[in-house]
Amino acid sequence: MKYHINTKYSKDSSQIKNLINHFDDPTHGELMSSGRNTIKIFKINEAKFSVKSFRIPNLINKISYKFFRKSKAERSFKYASILKEKGVGTPDPVAYSENYTQVVFLNSFYVCKHLECELTYRQLVTDPDYPDHENILRAFTRFTFELHEKQIQFLDHSPGNTLIQKEGDSFQFFLVDLNRMNFKELNFEERMLNFSRLTPKKEMVEIMADEYSKLIDKPAAEVFEKMWFYTNQFQEKFKRKKELKKKLKFWKKK
Repeated sequence: MKYHINTKYSKDSSQIKNLINHFDDPTHGELMSSGRNTIKIFKINEAKFSVKSFRIPNLINKISYKFFRKSKAERSFKYASILKEKGVGTPDPVAYSENYTQVVFLNSFYVCKHLECELTYRQLVTDPDYPDHENILRAFTRFTFELHEKQIQFLDHSPGNTLIQKEGDSFQFFLVDLNRMNFKELNFEERMLNFSRLTPKKEMVEIMADEYSKLIDKPAAEVFEKMWFYTNQFQEKFKRKKELKKKLKFWKKK
């Protein structure tokens, strides 16, 4: 097992390694989410840490991550460090570890400080009556514009991947699930495409387009047209994928 620990947390290195090594023990940590990957919360002294266990990849990626590509855990750590340097909110990167043999990659873990938050973007989608709904949505749009201006293309800019905290009359945003990012100058099309996964609701896209148009100095109608085009394109692709999965399940049962 290979470990890489942020020098800021070197005094806790043995405890950090220990919680990674005992991740699968059901008596250790608090389960936060499970599925494709698993996230648990652990405590070291009074501090809370989130540990994400990435599932063992398929055979091709076992070889790819071993010899050619950086693992999801290493990318998460690296990208979180870059975001911090650029002044963008994200939970503090603590460590990552990788498990592999001489021939193939097995699995990996990413550790960050646990961040308590009031809501995620998803709640804005599911609850249109959430207090300050439009103000939060406009603030989120300004945050996304800031990402674009800082040459950050967050490829998983989706409803569950932005944590939101309220501080007085303002809102703070923190990105999570960081393993897919590009750092480059973004053109108008790429900026609009970056909104496509967030919501299928036209009224929300209209508000985001209106706010973004003020920042990019383009007509609101032009911004909305592009933003809505890419949103529809993503939703259609998502529906087709869902229908295909249903059909596959049906044929497996037969």
